[in-house]
Amino acid sequence: MDTTTVFGPIEGPPPAAHGAGRFAPSPSGDLHLGNLRTLVLAALFARASGRAFRWRIEDLDRVRAGSAESQLADAAELGIDWDAPLVVQSERTAAYEAALAQLTERGEVFECYCSRKDIQAAPTAPHAPPGAYPGTCRDLDEDERRTARAALAEAGRQPALRLRSSLREARAHDALLGTLTAPLDDFVLRRGDGVFAYNLTSVVDDGAAGIDQVVRGDDLASSAPRQADLAACLGIEPPAYAHVPLVLSASGARLAKRDGAVTLQELRALGFDVWGWIGRSSGFGAWGSFAEALGEFDPARLVREPAVFIPPE
Repeated sequence: MDTTTVFGPIEGPPPAAHGAGRFAPSPSGDLHLGNLRTLVLAALFARASGRAFRWRIEDLDRVRAGSAESQLADAAELGIDWDAPLVVQSERTAAYEAALAQLTERGEVFECYCSRKDIQAAPTAPHAPPGAYPGTCRDLDEDERRTARAALAEAGRQPALRLRSSLREARAHDALLGTLTAPLDDFVLRRGDGVFAYNLTSVVDDGAAGIDQVVRGDDLASSAPRQADLAACLGIEPPAYAHVPLVLSASGARLAKRDGAVTLQELRALGFDVWGWIGRSSGFGAWGSFAEALGEFDPARLVREPAVFIPPE
């Protein structure tokens, strides 16, 4: 299926003959060292395999003014370039509507009237993870739906839209983690506030841009099976995945801006060798530039454990 026709073409040069990788940050603040390391690795995976490298701004939810520009500037300062076009999700809502319409027409979407509190309080299946959606609204009859819809409207809310999944286990292959498995629940496609959900937008945009390689933090590994399954539902070839280890703070939590000097500009101001640290923490020598990293990069040598970073004083 030509998904660029169904879900809206992304203008610009066609994908490279060997496909494309991508980096897709939310513009919610400056990139910290963990984000920068993932950016570098995503670019290396793409360029080392002869792929194009795309950049997507995922601005449907968390946005801070000026963040998208500062993230792009940090990449440029590190010597990482990307192939046009620059994709902005808020400009692509028609593509998500088209994908949702395709699934709806096949009877694979249903309205959900539950609040987060309702879901947390509901009993779940014996083997389901805590907080998993229990299928409350999946099989309501039309009278029940009409009543629930009216109650939400009176409260100024609208239903979320969920995928009517097969409720089976899905799989995806990861170049670093091996086979990933996850139960296919009725996950959200569009939230009750009208915002399209990450799983839908990511799959649609990757398909439209010819992305066949997804390199990202391993905190998102559990999303890969459901995204691969959704891609197949939409006639999109699922990408190859490589989920790289996160950078953690001294406490063992995911690195965050509250941990101190962690952004590129903060670290540079302290004279910290950002390239050297990224190279060593990834299992290589102290890189000095992207060109040097590309000449040495071998996915087989990539460290498989999280890196711990203690910001300089």
